[in-house]
Amino acid sequence: MKNTLAWRLSQTLLIVFLSLIHVTWAEDLSLQEKGFNIAARSDRSDRGFGDSVVELKMVLRNANGLESIRLLSLKTLEIESEELGDKSLIIFDSPSDIKGTALLSYAKILDPDDQWLFLPALKRVKRISSVNKSGPFVGSEFAFEDFTSLELNKYQYKYVGEETCDEFICDVIERVPRYRHSGYTRQVAFIDKSVYQMRKLEFYDRGNAHLKSLKFKEYRQYDNGVWRAHLLYMVNHLKGKSTDLIYSNYQFSTGLKDKDFQKGILARLR
Repeated sequence: MKNTLAWRLSQTLLIVFLSLIHVTWAEDLSLQEKGFNIAARSDRSDRGFGDSVVELKMVLRNANGLESIRLLSLKTLEIESEELGDKSLIIFDSPSDIKGTALLSYAKILDPDDQWLFLPALKRVKRISSVNKSGPFVGSEFAFEDFTSLELNKYQYKYVGEETCDEFICDVIERVPRYRHSGYTRQVAFIDKSVYQMRKLEFYDRGNAHLKSLKFKEYRQYDNGVWRAHLLYMVNHLKGKSTDLIYSNYQFSTGLKDKDFQKGILARLR
């Protein structure tokens, strides 16, 4: 009799335990779906622009507040499929010691991004290794992977909650890179609930320390319906350095084609 009662009790406890696991799993899955849906809504709200050209001013600021300024341009070719990444070309116009430096990027989803850096001083094109994309881009607080990490399906998502970010109410989602060799264990995104745009992004390094924060400011909506932030402010919490990216003179649907983003274009920059 005692053995029978003990067996029934053990079976009841097992059922309760499995039920708790199922509830926890279901809740976690629900949070993952909600996180993805919020990220997808944000990403898809700015799709359909075709291509764009924009001028940038990069302001590098060291721990003592001393600044240096660089001018560059950015061309982007939108790839409509969410299973493929966009293509982009960054070209530096000043200062003279880095003028002509260019970065060509093909964003991928789970495969390593293709990136080539043209260095005019060496007169050669250098392919950026798939294991070296966490390094700083031309001395800024932006890493090479930061320029190709905007693709929706590069991450797994989880809804965290809701917070105030400046004057906005934001959905907070955690995203974990699915692609190999990322310099980040996770990122935390703050997306406003009104127009679905990113307002802040926190980066956590491989030791899970809060490495950097990126703020998106001065948004404008263009005639094609897309929103663009015109000031990006990246601060490195461990080094005390920061970098501003100030955007101006956006142009959309300029007629850029795939041929304008071929590797051979870099040779012609010489």
